Amino acid sequence: MKFKKHLFLVFLIVVLIICLKNQNAETNRNPSSFSSNFETLKSSQAGKDSFPTSPFTFTDNKIEVHVLSESLRYDYYGETCPQAEYIVRSTVRSLYSTRPRIAPQLLRLVFHDCFVQGCDASVLLDPANGIESEKEAIPNLLLKGDDVIDIIKSELEETCPGVVSCADIIVLAARESVILVGGPFYPLTTGRKDSLIAYLQIANQLPAPTDDLPKILDKFSSKGFKEWEVVSLLGSHSTGVIHCHFFSDRLGGTKDPDPSLDTEFLNHLRSKCNTSQTAPSPAQEESAIKMDYKGPGNGFGTIYYQSLLQSKGILFSDQQLTVSEETAEWVEAFASDAKLFRLKFCRSMMKLSTLGVLNATQGKVRLNCRRVA
Repeated sequence: MKFKKHLFLVFLIVVLIICLKNQNAETNRNPSSFSSNFETLKSSQAGKDSFPTSPFTFTDNKIEVHVLSESLRYDYYGETCPQAEYIVRSTVRSLYSTRPRIAPQLLRLVFHDCFVQGCDASVLLDPANGIESEKEAIPNLLLKGDDVIDIIKSELEETCPGVVSCADIIVLAARESVILVGGPFYPLTTGRKDSLIAYLQIANQLPAPTDDLPKILDKFSSKGFKEWEVVSLLGSHSTGVIHCHFFSDRLGGTKDPDPSLDTEFLNHLRSKCNTSQTAPSPAQEESAIKMDYKGPGNGFGTIYYQSLLQSKGILFSDQQLTVSEETAEWVEAFASDAKLFRLKFCRSMMKLSTLGVLNATQGKVRLNCRRVA
C-alpha cells in the first residue's frame, strides 16, 4: 500500500510538470516581464494562496508534496471505484468524437456550478418537490451538458453503484474537455458530495457578458479570486459558440456601435449575426459565432488574448480585461507566453474546482443527478 501511495505521488508530480509545458511548442514568443524565466513562476506559487490549490509548493529548487486532509483527496475512488476517472475520460472522449460541442458546454457547466455556492452539482437539479432549479436562472437558460453528465453517471452506476458523486463527474468531465480542445491537464482531488438544494436566486447573479471590469472583479473577488486568476479563467472563452444576442448591443443597430471594437471586426460580427434581420422564430436557431473564429488548433488561450489586444474581443466583458493596467498586463503576458498561461490556467481551474465543496455530512451522492431522491 505504501508503495502504491509513493507511486501515485510521483505520478502527480509528473502530471504537474506536464501542466507547465506548452503542448503546442510555441517557440517565437514576444518578450514579457512575466514570462522570461521560470523563477518568477516558482516564487508566485509560494505562500500566496489562502488554500492548497495543489499538493505541491515550489520552493528554492525543489517541490514539496503536501497531503490534503480535508474531504477532498487525490485518488479518492482508488478503492471504491478505481475505474471512475477512466470511465469519465473515455465517455467524454467517445461523445466528443461525434459531438465536439460538448467540450465547451462542459467547461461552461463547471463554472456555472462551482460559482454558485460551490461545486455541488446543484446546477443539475430539475424543478421538482420544492426545488427552484438553477436551470431557470437567466444565465443558465442556454446552459447545456447535463445530458452528458447523465450518460457518464449511468456508466458509473453500472460499475460502482452509489459511489461517484455528480459534483465530481462535473469537474472531471470539464478537465477532459479542456484537454480535448487543446488546453492543459491539471490534477484534481475528488470526494465532493452533491447538494440537496438548488440556488436559483444566486444563480441569477452569475457574471454576465455585459458586466464591466469593476463588476467582474467584484464578483470573482467574492469567491476569493485574484486579478490574474480572473484573466486566466476567462481564457476558457477560447472555445465554444456564443449566440449573437449576448453581444448584439455592441454592434449598433438603433445606437452607435461599441467604440472599443475594431472596425473590421465589427463588420465581421455584423455579417455573422445578420443584425438587419428581425429576431428568429422559435423554429430557427439563433445566429452565433465561434469563439475560436480563427479556426480550431490555433492555441488554446493565446489567440484569445491576442484578439483582446487587437480590440477583437467578442464579448464586452472580455474586452474589459484591457481597460485597467493590472488586468491588461496579464492579457499581454498570456498573449505572448502560452506556457505561462497554461500554468496559471491550471492553478485557477484547480482552485475553481474546490469552491464550496460539501462533505458527507453536508451532502450526499445522488443516484440521479437531476433529483435529490
